[in-house]
Amino acid sequence: MTAHQIYTASYAITNFVTYCRRMQPQTHEEITKFFEGVVSFPYDKELLLQAYLFLNIKQLFPLCSELLLFEKSPISDYTDLGKCDFVYLTPHFKLFLIETKFIDTNATGATERKRRNKHRNKVFDQVITLKSRFSEYWNINAEELETAVFTTDPEVSWRGNGMNVLTKCISIEDLEYWRKNYQ
Repeated sequence: MTAHQIYTASYAITNFVTYCRRMQPQTHEEITKFFEGVVSFPYDKELLLQAYLFLNIKQLFPLCSELLLFEKSPISDYTDLGKCDFVYLTPHFKLFLIETKFIDTNATGATERKRRNKHRNKVFDQVITLKSRFSEYWNINAEELETAVFTTDPEVSWRGNGMNVLTKCISIEDLEYWRKNYQ
């Protein structure tokens, strides 16, 4: 990478970080309180999964250092272009995009298997599409964008290999155990 490319890259990410701080002005402590409230009163399974991810981010994705956006569109107010579940900044001044999906692995039957497969495909499509939109809209090099998927389905782990998408999961049982024992 040339000096000009490094400057352009860091300039683009700096612009994005500035945008995020306007769009997501809550402090880390305020966001932590929100997610701890979700753990105490889990009214939505997807949100509980996101709370687990946020409260355990260093163990799951050690490169994530600062939350920039949560459930917001990375492209101004164009939510029709997609919202990203989590966007973190890394210590290497890269962006780390994470999409989450609560996939009901306990349900049985042909319809449920089809639904699970649809959810698996959708979560990967979302993160790959978002990476492309980030890169294009913010003029950020694709190498500066890391992507990951976090679900309740261990079947997704092998799917990320060919797509350069990190995958992590927690079983529904382990998620519920964690929720009940969270202090």
